[in-house]
Amino acid sequence: DVQLQASGGGLVQPGGSLRLSCAASGAHFGSIDMSWARQALGKGPEWVSTINSGGGLTYYADSVKGRFTISRDNARDTLYLQMDSLRVDDTAVYFCTTALSCSQFGCDSDTGSWGQGTQVTVSS
Repeated sequence: DVQLQASGGGLVQPGGSLRLSCAASGAHFGSIDMSWARQALGKGPEWVSTINSGGGLTYYADSVKGRFTISRDNARDTLYLQMDSLRVDDTAVYFCTTALSCSQFGCDSDTGSWGQGTQVTVSS
């Protein structure tokens, strides 16, 4: 099983940017399709983006397409999410996880490794 820890969140004004990182351990990161997901207060997990194991294919939810960029560095066992043009409704706890745990096909917070996530708050 892979262990994942997201970091890099914070408080930012609308229109601002943040870059999230996810450190992986416990499995062969470079062979696993990865996702970013988020969960706002009172809501269930929402899929944000997925990247394939090699990094050549990326997928985005309509709500973030054109604003967020997912990437990975397999040599460092690290996943990234560059977030630009942030909006108030982007406010949530952001998690990195495997694509099997969360994708455009659905998310299951009880499946796979989610860790504690990192808080992103967008507010004026």
